Amino acid sequence: MKITGAHAMDRVVSLVTRALRDVSHLDWTAPAAGLEWSCHDTAVHIVNDFTVYAARLTARAQGPMEAERYTAPGAPPAEVIGAVAATGARLTAAVAAAAPGDRAWHPYGTADAEGFAAMGVVEALVHTHDVLDALGARGFAPDPELCTFALDRLFPHTPRDAAAPWPTLLWATGRTALPGLPRLAAWRWYADPVPAGDRVVLCEVTPDVAGDLRDGGSGGFAWPADGPAEGTRFAAGMTATAYRDGTYRPGWGAYAVIRTDDRRAVGGIGFHAAPDADGNTEVGYDLVPSARGNGLATDALNGLAAWAFGQPGRAVLHASVDEDNAPSHGVLERAGFERTGTAGGQVRYALRAPGGGGQ
Repeated sequence: MKITGAHAMDRVVSLVTRALRDVSHLDWTAPAAGLEWSCHDTAVHIVNDFTVYAARLTARAQGPMEAERYTAPGAPPAEVIGAVAATGARLTAAVAAAAPGDRAWHPYGTADAEGFAAMGVVEALVHTHDVLDALGARGFAPDPELCTFALDRLFPHTPRDAAAPWPTLLWATGRTALPGLPRLAAWRWYADPVPAGDRVVLCEVTPDVAGDLRDGGSGGFAWPADGPAEGTRFAAGMTATAYRDGTYRPGWGAYAVIRTDDRRAVGGIGFHAAPDADGNTEVGYDLVPSARGNGLATDALNGLAAWAFGQPGRAVLHASVDEDNAPSHGVLERAGFERTGTAGGQVRYALRAPGGGGQ
């Protein structure tokens, strides 16, 4: 039987509290592995995450909210571990009580109860690893089923063919390298990726990873040997610049195109900027050469358009293509775009929402 969110939380709380109690007699003022926090502050971070996640889910929060936080300055390890157990039980109860349609805000995407449970699992597992590793207790091996639950719910962009679930989760959170996959300099999870059919899913290149991708990094994605393309790096740079300039609007930037069969990023797609006062916005896309010619760009564009037309207000999508770029003309036409003119050697296209929305 597939593990559920409440069951996963119950199991992870039991697992990490046992592991932390085994090292509660050691020096928790030592820096946690790979972090600027101490082991004490890292464990308190788990407590705070559990508390805030439970509060957001219970309130179905639509944005940041104030919540009770357990900071425990100077509290002994046993007290902090007790808080992990207590607040973990609170999040478990919130997940179990949530209705199927209940959703709440998180900076990494609005999520349902299963999403918040998966977030709790990730925070508990990786930060317990950080504490144990710093204290010399290097044998922590969580249940693979727990790791798979978190990976399946939050990491649609993380390959599964390089290692077992626990090392894969450590790679996905920037803590280790895997065969053929160097350690990530930037990473995040995706609680609410954009669906684009059965073959691809879109993961937003948000400002926290855009700079890494722009500057030659992976952006937290696993790419084939011929990626990412320069167009994708340029689009990530546009997102980073918009954030710096205060014009960035979540969702209206760049996305990585993730191939679902191997969870590799095979291209980029997105908006040049947020819609103007009349709803007009320009779209662009590119795929790595090895992924072209099988309709993935059309799938991605259909998914992006569906997302845009589902947002408040009106949107009209525009695109420009060189006259001699036959494959790109085919992508736009298969996605329903119509030609609106030609100028300077480029063909202009537009797509309006079904039912005549837009201008």
